[in-house]
Amino acid sequence: MKRSLKKITSPFFQWWFKKYYSKPRSFNYQDLEITIAPGVFPPQNTYSTKILLKYLEILDLEGKTFLELGCGCGIISLLAAKKGAIVTSSDINENALFQLERSATINELKLHIVKSDMFKNIPESHYDYIFINPPYYPKEPKSIEESAWFCGENFEYFKDLFKHLPKYTTDSNVIMILSEDCNIERIRSIAGSNNLNLGLIKIIKGFWENNYLFEIKN
Repeated sequence: MKRSLKKITSPFFQWWFKKYYSKPRSFNYQDLEITIAPGVFPPQNTYSTKILLKYLEILDLEGKTFLELGCGCGIISLLAAKKGAIVTSSDINENALFQLERSATINELKLHIVKSDMFKNIPESHYDYIFINPPYYPKEPKSIEESAWFCGENFEYFKDLFKHLPKYTTDSNVIMILSEDCNIERIRSIAGSNNLNLGLIKIIKGFWENNYLFEIKN
């Protein structure tokens, strides 16, 4: 039933998302206030960011190094910084990063913001925590904005991610969220070919879909 409803409503939601997010939109979480630039992945109407925020709340991050890979609007980075982490926020979308700088200033929080396609501009370093909310639909992105949703026809995003991730993850906590909509077994296989394992932390059930919170381990 859920999948049938999603097929019926998907074209409508695609149209609605594009129209609604054609202008900057505000978002509040706890006492953090941010603005989401047009074309940036929206946390208001999706489950994944909110699930990661809830998980982040219970962590002791004081003095910990923290990388948000593909930060988008950066609300996860801002919450981590609020909890005392030393935060690096990376994304390929310049509009997202420009707005994140403004949000960090407004919330009086310090972030190291890096424009980077995956790990290309991130020096090899150890991070205590890495958070990833990846694109996972197997389609070739035609724009920077679409790269927040599509991982490439042959899962190129995950091939690149898992190839380079071990250089940054000695004794790290690497947290990634996936939806039942994506091909989890294919993604797990790509991880395995790079000697990485997806350890299930929990399943979060939703009306439209179930989400899976994983810890990636060497």
